[in-house]
Amino acid sequence: MRSLRLDPELDELVRTAAAREGASISEFLRRAAAERAARVLGQAASERLGDVIGAVRSDGGRAARSGDAFGELLADERHPR
Repeated sequence: MRSLRLDPELDELVRTAAAREGASISEFLRRAAAERAARVLGQAASERLGDVIGAVRSDGGRAARSGDAFGELLADERHPR
């Protein structure tokens, strides 16, 4: 169990934001703390993007060589001609 004190201005911002999301203040603060902790601790990209990885199927089209094009762009930035 933790407790914290907020200055009046931050307290009002939190109350307003929680109400706008339809969440209790406690739930709002728990989610905010969890999101911040994940950012600070460097949550793996696969965990952050898990809900979208593999969501798009494609035969390539215009993006078929995007990896090659990106590599070439990086090489050009490292070693300008």
